[in-house]
Amino acid sequence: MAIGRLLVVDDQPDFARLVARVAGEMGYEVQVTTNGDDFMAAFGVFDPDLIVLDVVMPDRDGIELIRWLAGQPCRARIIVATGYNPSYARMTKLIGTALGNLSVTTLSKPTPIATLRAALGPVAPDEDA
Repeated sequence: MAIGRLLVVDDQPDFARLVARVAGEMGYEVQVTTNGDDFMAAFGVFDPDLIVLDVVMPDRDGIELIRWLAGQPCRARIIVATGYNPSYARMTKLIGTALGNLSVTTLSKPTPIATLRAALGPVAPDEDA
């Protein structure tokens, strides 16, 4: 039995596969999407407990998705990840907290496996807090 459902949205396939592998080893049921539209379609059907969300993506970026999630009945913990300036992730976290009282933590890419495991655990530390 899965410990939870993780929905990943990241346009970088290598990072998405890494997250899926680590989370799967931890016991999560995982679904990976590579763009905002697929993520939004999967969200209601998959009903995730945890979301790993890339900030910088073509078309719909992480900030747009956080704004969208704030308007949804979202109970999932959200981990915002970026390989760009960490202030992007912090800004996304602030928006999520302000708009929807979402539970958002941040990670910087590349992410060491131990840090990723800790973030996926029951209480995620905020790497950039």
